[in-house]
Amino acid sequence: MNKIHEKGVVKLSLAKFEIFSTVVELGSLTKAGETLGLSQSAVSHAITSLESEWGFSILNRGRSGIHLTSNGERLLKYIREILKWNEEMVQEIANINGLEIGTVRIGTISSVSIHWLPEIMKMFNEYHPSIEVKLLEGDYDDVEHWIATGLVDFGFVSLPTSQNFEVVPLKKDRMLCILSDEHPLAELNEIRFEMIKEEPLIKSKKGSDNDLIRILKGNNVSPHIKYELSDDQAIISMVGNGLGISILPEMVLHRIPTNVRILKLEGENYRTIGIAATSFKTLAPATKKFIEYLKSWLSEPARFNTI
Repeated sequence: MNKIHEKGVVKLSLAKFEIFSTVVELGSLTKAGETLGLSQSAVSHAITSLESEWGFSILNRGRSGIHLTSNGERLLKYIREILKWNEEMVQEIANINGLEIGTVRIGTISSVSIHWLPEIMKMFNEYHPSIEVKLLEGDYDDVEHWIATGLVDFGFVSLPTSQNFEVVPLKKDRMLCILSDEHPLAELNEIRFEMIKEEPLIKSKKGSDNDLIRILKGNNVSPHIKYELSDDQAIISMVGNGLGISILPEMVLHRIPTNVRILKLEGENYRTIGIAATSFKTLAPATKKFIEYLKSWLSEPARFNTI
């Protein structure tokens, strides 16, 4: 695709845009080439060609890896938007011709990746085998960034989001307290926040702790944070060994060790899992189909068991 401007020629190459976007996503010319089925020299040539056409550099290449220049960062959002619209157009043409194709790019958090997506993707693939689903997993902040920059079509988030997205709430997930079965409070049925103000707290790392921070702040608790970890199972294991207490979503508290007790927190405390996008109306047909299937799967009455 080429477009000629009166004040010079700007060549808009979708292939080059795809290469540039993939290099930025993977942070490597080599990995981008492997993903796209191209040699490293072909990838490098495409980037150099864009820089030559535009008259400025878009990537810094150094020993520490590949990094966007300030100009490259300014253009990346437009390039991803162009690629998004092209994908949607291709899918719409296929729909007109009675075909079903496309790629769905989803940002997800670990609990959704573990408990929801395997079954959803398996069943969705059986009904829509020509639609490819790609996942990118991170924490809440990562997913919101990927949505904002167009790296994913939509993402699973905890509501409310920090950015002005369109959102659809999906499930309220209780936040529960866990502690060692040898802890003095282990035999209680419910924990009051007053009881845990001085307890050493093991929490998720920044970016995954939004719900915990909101709940503690709402109950006037300034936590004594002992450890911050990125893995829920590591937190559960440390709690079981008496290194502190934690507060985690019910969704991750299945098949926990016998030396860990799960207690309710006083009041109504939960996270709301939802999906977010810059706009649901403009999503490609394949993405809309996936979201429709997701909602249908979640609506089944026996889908969730509570602790």
